[in-house]
Amino acid sequence: MNKTRLMAQGHEYMASGGHPLATQTCISILEAGGNAVDAAIAGAMVLGVVQSDLVNFAGVAPIMIRFPKTKKVITVSGVGRWPMAANIDRFINEFGCHVPEGILRAIIPAAPDAFLTALEHFGTMSFKEIASGAINAAEKGFIMHKLMAQTIKDNEAQYRKWSSNREIYLPNNRPPKVGDLFVQADLAKTLKYMADQESASTGSRETKIDAARQAFYRGDIAHAISKFHKENGGWITLTDLERFRVTIEPPIAVTRQGTTLFTCGPWCQGVSLAQMWSLLKNSDLKDLGHNTADYIHIITEVIKLALADREHYLGDPEFVDVPLQKLLSKDYGEERYSMIKDKSILSEEYLWGNDTAFGETNNFSLDTSYMCAVDKDGLVASITPSDGSANTPVLPGWGINPSSRGSQSWAIRNHPSSVFPWKRPRLTPNPAIAVLRDSSVMPFGTPGADVQTQAMLQVLLNIVDFNLPLQEAVELPRFASYDAPDSFEPHQYQRRLLKIEEGVNEDVRETLVNYGHIVEPWPHHTWKAGAVCAILDQSNPRLLSGAADPRRPCLALGF
Repeated sequence: MNKTRLMAQGHEYMASGGHPLATQTCISILEAGGNAVDAAIAGAMVLGVVQSDLVNFAGVAPIMIRFPKTKKVITVSGVGRWPMAANIDRFINEFGCHVPEGILRAIIPAAPDAFLTALEHFGTMSFKEIASGAINAAEKGFIMHKLMAQTIKDNEAQYRKWSSNREIYLPNNRPPKVGDLFVQADLAKTLKYMADQESASTGSRETKIDAARQAFYRGDIAHAISKFHKENGGWITLTDLERFRVTIEPPIAVTRQGTTLFTCGPWCQGVSLAQMWSLLKNSDLKDLGHNTADYIHIITEVIKLALADREHYLGDPEFVDVPLQKLLSKDYGEERYSMIKDKSILSEEYLWGNDTAFGETNNFSLDTSYMCAVDKDGLVASITPSDGSANTPVLPGWGINPSSRGSQSWAIRNHPSSVFPWKRPRLTPNPAIAVLRDSSVMPFGTPGADVQTQAMLQVLLNIVDFNLPLQEAVELPRFASYDAPDSFEPHQYQRRLLKIEEGVNEDVRETLVNYGHIVEPWPHHTWKAGAVCAILDQSNPRLLSGAADPRRPCLALGF
């Protein structure tokens, strides 16, 4: 009872996500007879309204689904591609090897097709049914909450760059205040147009869902995107939109201490989370003690090694030969782990870059939200929708920002995530699903840019190694390394920097400084430490537990 939040519990279904309205929508779909895929997509779409500073309907949305009978896990790529006209030479010659803010960083929107693909193949309801919550929140408005008000205020100068952004996000020519009613009529128009096209179509459920897809990728929305790009120096064409489709792919899977972690592929940093889990295969962390200096040191060094490999190897596997088998192998894991010294930091030769510090330590990127659901049959859906609205122009009249995820590519030719026509950037969003030793199933994820994998790893360790209850595992103090280049432009980093939340003993911090870390404090439960949401589905007898991180306006509900 002394925790910030009580853990949600139930025996039929559960939802947990980044905002109460999203979770409520998710639950309403489950109560109406929809399955976990229907529900999680509906909730994720609401996040694109009530957190449209961090999540965009025309952004990215990687999805993972686990089927209860076969125990099979699949992923839906949910990431767009660089337009065919994309030209790295322009970034190199005009922008000093950077991908600038604005229309040139826009890639093909993937979230709509990801939602529709998952809905078509694995859901049961219509697009109109699952979009109703998002339409209502956009059309009728919602009450502005603290995190969104703060992020809009912090990025006010960026929102002022484009009139279409200004009109929506700076109503009355000022950032909205907490408690204001915030309406997004143009976004509601976009969603209603797609739903109306579906309703007007005849034929099977799949044909109708495809009509909603065509509305976005071939209809009025597509024509508006291509026209806007042509008139404003962008690269996206109608042909790009027409030929784009997400892919359904197998997951990455790594087992440690009887717990199998499933992540998405090398087009996102889920592989880094899997590698962290692999690197720790032979470690006995419980003996170190939770959040002791030695524990934090070992986990930080593992994180640094995995993120260094991320920069060396990870990119779109259709364009880059990613050595997955090597990175996740027992021999490689033991080799890399052996480099870690008990009481001193890793030598820079094992990491990335040089000793120069780039950027302010409080100016690292944030992004994203998260939504997961488990239904009465045990079907699991895990979604990390993303893309903000401050660093690219809103499409006038439609209330969406065609995905700005080009910001996670590099304008450097030899980087595995370099800019190239039709190539997918390497995403930070990385939903996950874990199957524990007792066969319990746990979808989980978080916002937080490069902090995502670090926060998710710590929560998973809290559960597997320290046997902590789910909500406590989510709430305990966290830490994050900023030693690797930020996935977002301008890819800044600071060697040896380690941020640690209050609640970790001061003696621990001092010891970590003696080990060579540069330790900076985070406030208690800062939103910068991520916001992990998770559901634990246990059987015999069935017990569903839902955790929601108090660091952001998350909520878990179930029955």
